[in-house]
Amino acid sequence: MTSKRIALYPCSPDTVRGTSTKLSASKDKVVYANGKTVIIRDLKNAALSTTFSGHAYNTAVARFSPSGFYCASADITGTVKIWDTIGEDQSVKGEYKVLSGKVNDLAWDGESKRIIAVGDGREKFGHAFLADSGSSTGQISGHSKVINAVSIRYQRPFRAATASDDNSIVFHQGVPFKYDKTIRTHTKFVQDVQFGPSGDHFASVGSDSKIFLYDGKTGETVAELTDSPHKGTIMSCSWSPDSKSFFTTSLDCTVRLWDVEARKLLQAWTSAGVWSGISDLVSLSMSGDLNVFDPRTGDKPTRVLQAPQKAITAASSTSSGTFFAGSADGRVFSYDADSTSPSDAVQLVGGTLHTSLVSGMATASSGKTFTAGYDDHIREIEGSAYTPASIPSLSQPKSVAVTSDETVFVAGVTSVEAIRNNQRVFELKPSYAPSVVGAGGNVVAVGGEDKRVHVHTWNGNTLTEKRVLLESEGTITALAVSSDGALIVQGNSAGKIALYHSQTGELIPTRWDWHTARISSLALSSPPTHVVSGSLDTNIYVWSLENISKRVLVKGAGPGGVNCVAWLGDVHVTDGKKMGRILSAGADGCVRVWEVELPGK
Repeated sequence: MTSKRIALYPCSPDTVRGTSTKLSASKDKVVYANGKTVIIRDLKNAALSTTFSGHAYNTAVARFSPSGFYCASADITGTVKIWDTIGEDQSVKGEYKVLSGKVNDLAWDGESKRIIAVGDGREKFGHAFLADSGSSTGQISGHSKVINAVSIRYQRPFRAATASDDNSIVFHQGVPFKYDKTIRTHTKFVQDVQFGPSGDHFASVGSDSKIFLYDGKTGETVAELTDSPHKGTIMSCSWSPDSKSFFTTSLDCTVRLWDVEARKLLQAWTSAGVWSGISDLVSLSMSGDLNVFDPRTGDKPTRVLQAPQKAITAASSTSSGTFFAGSADGRVFSYDADSTSPSDAVQLVGGTLHTSLVSGMATASSGKTFTAGYDDHIREIEGSAYTPASIPSLSQPKSVAVTSDETVFVAGVTSVEAIRNNQRVFELKPSYAPSVVGAGGNVVAVGGEDKRVHVHTWNGNTLTEKRVLLESEGTITALAVSSDGALIVQGNSAGKIALYHSQTGELIPTRWDWHTARISSLALSSPPTHVVSGSLDTNIYVWSLENISKRVLVKGAGPGGVNCVAWLGDVHVTDGKKMGRILSAGADGCVRVWEVELPGK
């Protein structure tokens, strides 16, 4: 019994207002950092993206080597890791502690052998070293404040330029790298500096909204570009592969393309950037959207790539290939697993979004999806947008579930309420604190912080408590009820899962206790032959109801913890094997789709 990841939908880059976010490109892929994860995003097909989760602390920057075979990534503690981008195991080639503080930028030389890391530190602001051994290849000096960016000339004789908050650029000769001169063309913070691929020039941009060109060999100032200048801080620049033009991105919400020879503006778009492939330019919006431009067409992005920036906290499948996912910042995205279009595969749901964390999501048989958020509102998605109407909840909602008559049940901090057609039709104030709700058929199960599951029936108007299941070892954190209401699966904060007959309250012996941390999500397959569980321990298990002792482990399915799991479509038979598709999402903001060979009799 095996499992295989068939798709990974990445999160967007993390953005901080007033701070540059570094992007790096190789062919049709862009690499960037978000939290502890480094993402290599495929611009042609988002599902083919990959992630690297080898850092113990939040990552700050990642750069492809010129060969494209390796990537160097760095975190806020000053640690740099060099890892393989080709193999599936992403083996780490080297790990080096280069600075005492956050690394702001990295640069490879043209031979993919040497790296310069710059940023914040107590004794130094930059370090040059060999990628293979970590041995020093010179000294990065001359700055009195944090270094924001670095770039190395690809051709021999090697040169390096660093840009700093001390309003200066330092030009280094190499190898080994050593101080040559200080360039003081800017009057405010220098945000970025980049050598052109040909090595003839390098450019610098800064908070003074100025752009300068320099000679790549000597560091002498060649020109200032003053044609239609930016009106705000310029955060980044990136060169075309032929070194004939480069583009800049600014806080004035524009992307501008410049001709190096004529020193003139070629084109401007209203929208941190990087040049990808032969013709595509990629810029980053504050919302995390990646805007892809083509200089040959129009004044708008040819496509906009959207994705969550924060942890995914709720998800629900709507068909065999489509599903929704809600994140910790209140945004909800629709996913189409059958689409290969990079902009259509993931799209932000329209309408009025939640203003805070999405705490619950459930889909009715009609296809409508209901969401609850920490903004204390219940909202309804129809098609690909929220409907205008919403209803406030009685208390902060933790979980939602839908019965067969499309009544939405919301478990709040102090209440359980039933909502139909945006009207509250029933409310319950239990003696215990509800933590999660599950529904199937006319059965509504409510888990509580009293470590018990309370089983109710719903007649369309009233909830009637029928029985209370056995006390669990911890708070009930996840519930799933079969579509006919016959089975209830519960998970608790101790990592234990239990299976019950809802009509009798009888416990079915399972020993499903292989998780080592809180169970965050449970889902029953259709037909109800298997259960999938996701946990804070980063693992997914698929359990068989036909043979209780059999299970399938998907190890490390969600770095940082799995927050939600769901089945995509029905269980099916392929080549005599029973197969199922499962989605998982969690703390890293990425959605993964798995093809699992299901355990049978």
